[in-house]
Amino acid sequence: MTAAGESVTEKELFACGHRGCAGCGEGTAVRMILNTAGPNTIISICTGCLEVMTTAYPETAWEVPIVHAAFETSAAVASGIDSALKALGKREGINVLAFGGDGGTFDIGFQALSGMLERGQNVKYFCFDNEAYMNTGIQRCSSTPYGASTTTSPSGKFSIGESKDKKPIGAIVAAHDIPYTATATIAYPKDLKKKVKKALEIEGPTFMHIFTPCPTGWRYPSELTIQLSRWAVQTGVFLLWELEGPDFRNIVINKKLPNRKPVTDYLKLQGRFRHIMKDEETLQKIQKMVDEKCEMYGV
Repeated sequence: MTAAGESVTEKELFACGHRGCAGCGEGTAVRMILNTAGPNTIISICTGCLEVMTTAYPETAWEVPIVHAAFETSAAVASGIDSALKALGKREGINVLAFGGDGGTFDIGFQALSGMLERGQNVKYFCFDNEAYMNTGIQRCSSTPYGASTTTSPSGKFSIGESKDKKPIGAIVAAHDIPYTATATIAYPKDLKKKVKKALEIEGPTFMHIFTPCPTGWRYPSELTIQLSRWAVQTGVFLLWELEGPDFRNIVINKKLPNRKPVTDYLKLQGRFRHIMKDEETLQKIQKMVDEKCEMYGV
């Protein structure tokens, strides 16, 4: 690795021509991570958009070894890779990464993730958060934000859409007393790559929560992916922070927001929130939820 934000290799380790949707935030994030980690990397990826769009037999977009794990077992399989390399005396100099979507991390895969963190294994876990189960039909997840319409939390006469707030996965993971927890998003690539580099250099389990907009599930034009990613940060919907250890008094806010944009600037670009854009009461409630979170984190 050279200066922060530069690639460790000129060769692309995540090949073009995969089946990801135009504007897919997840593919962009993976490319940044691999260009930072370099070729001495082994990855466990669970079932989801990332696996489906990159591994259609007999083709692959991966220029590093990967293992396809079941939906809930990305962290468990990565734990096995870590243990096997140690048993073979080949662990030195190899990055062991686990990739999971929000469904495979917040929900179905949380047990395996928690176990991996509790054991203290030297695995770097990356959660790609597009706020629903996109691969299987845009069903709600505990990562889905309040008010969003999905196929299993549809908006309608008797429903606001998703009725619960997003699970604070970063805080929950940090409570496992791991060495490093961070958030990132593709609109701030230098910040993302700097945090990946830091995670790779730390011994023990680390966790990165990466915000990856989805044009298909969020219903917006594909060319707005980076703008939405940026506005999620600038409105306070998604905060950029990092933490070494479990003590939130040591949290570092990477993007201060003295002049936050109103949350409606972010919501109005997405079809999943179209039903609430004339509902002032709901918009004020969402703005209040964001304001309270920003105050809690000291943003």
